[in-house]
Amino acid sequence: MMGKLTAQAIAERALEIGDSEGLDAVTIRRLATDLGVTPMALYWHYKNKEQLLVGMADHLIGGFAPKPADARPWQQQLRDLIEGLIRTLRTHACAKDVIEQIDPVEVPNFLAVWDQALGLARSAGFSIDESCLISKFLLQSAIAIADAPAHVKAVDPAKLRAKTAGLQALPAETYPYLVEMASPLVSGTEPGLYDTFGVDLVLNGIEALAARR
Repeated sequence: MMGKLTAQAIAERALEIGDSEGLDAVTIRRLATDLGVTPMALYWHYKNKEQLLVGMADHLIGGFAPKPADARPWQQQLRDLIEGLIRTLRTHACAKDVIEQIDPVEVPNFLAVWDQALGLARSAGFSIDESCLISKFLLQSAIAIADAPAHVKAVDPAKLRAKTAGLQALPAETYPYLVEMASPLVSGTEPGLYDTFGVDLVLNGIEALAARR
């Protein structure tokens, strides 16, 4: 194993542990045990937990290679970017926690995605400040959509029924729409609709702003 140990193999195993047990369970000692090496062998690649998290993020985002800028309209390229990022983040349950604990500037693969988002915003006619904000909102939106309740697999049906009944029991004259939409509010919409509507909502807002430039 010592000869085959790579930073990528360590990061992948760390992500697997994070998916099943949470990031607190991801330690150098635990990884060394799982990979059949000494902790010192891992320190060669990652000196501490902070560096390991950066490596995990880089490996995660590395699964999504944004296409180089091309002649297509910026709207299409921006859609490719956010949809690809959502698919990548969804490959690991712990992705959101990993991304929230690192400094993006330290993650080379993230820098490539970030730079492309900034360039596309600029090509759409937005200012430097606006482009910075758009790139941040896009990342936050991708994380939120990827971490959607619509894609949570294990949900207690009894709890869902109880929450739905609770909303339906509200006085309809005071909260007519909460009562009317109790079921989809609690149980969620169809996952495909959640994804497409979420992406459309974000991108259509950006397109509408760009059209007013």
